[in-house]
Amino acid sequence: MKPTIEIIVSTNGEFTIEGVGFKGAGCEKATKFLEEALGVVNSKVKKPEFHQQAVVHKKQQLGT
Repeated sequence: MKPTIEIIVSTNGEFTIEGVGFKGAGCEKATKFLEEALGVVNSKVKKPEFHQQAVVHKKQQLGT
């Protein structure tokens, strides 16, 4: 699943920002600009995916 950010606005004007498809701290990094732009953060809930490590694939080729 491609990582996405969902923003839900309630009828009373409250915002919920949810990162979907992120692993580890990637969600916090991706949503930080929104939190700063929208102002006060009332609470944060870390989903189980936060505690998973993002997989990074590196490929190294030796010279011939």
